[in-house]
Amino acid sequence: MKSTGIIRRVDELGRVVIPIEIRNQFDIVEKDPIEIYVNGSSIVLKKFEPNCIFCGNNKDLLSYNDKLICSDCATKIGSLEQE
Repeated sequence: MKSTGIIRRVDELGRVVIPIEIRNQFDIVEKDPIEIYVNGSSIVLKKFEPNCIFCGNNKDLLSYNDKLICSDCATKIGSLEQE
């Protein structure tokens, strides 16, 4: 990981402000969902990007029964023969 040299304090409600320079760099705007990961002793924030439930692709997503599936996986599923 690369250090930015920026330090922020956690407020009394547990919030931390992400600096505008970092939000701009990752195209994060107000109300964007952020994923929180733990990696050993590190906390990692990542802009949430919806993806296919089968392959993880985030391009050409289709919604089926409130689940996201990419067009490639939808095509593969559609070509399966039913027994």
